[in-house]
Amino acid sequence: MKVVHTNNAPDAIGPYSQGIIVNNMFYSSGQIPLTADGDLINGTVEEQTHQVFKNLKAVLEEAGASLESVVKATVFIKDMNDFPRINEVYGEYFNNHKPARSCVEVARLPKDVLVEIEVIALVK
Repeated sequence: MKVVHTNNAPDAIGPYSQGIIVNNMFYSSGQIPLTADGDLINGTVEEQTHQVFKNLKAVLEEAGASLESVVKATVFIKDMNDFPRINEVYGEYFNNHKPARSCVEVARLPKDVLVEIEVIALVK
């Protein structure tokens, strides 16, 4: 088991890591719209989703993976009414490659953000 950490994504805000590699599979922690410096993006759900993908790309790269090697994504959203807008941004990052996905509405997310995404990916 290998812990993954990069300065190009926000540090964990609790007792967990950005991600773990086990047997050539990378498991990310949920990424929220924090910048690498820890500043919260308080913009639209689209802006927050783009920041989440920026963070995911950074931790995936550090793990030796990429969006193209993601096999499963889990999307947590604060309001299911935002699903079409989040889905549109999601489709910009997963347009040719379409991993399995779950999407759930939750009562509350860390720092009251609108979206959080975690992924599982094959390490190259």
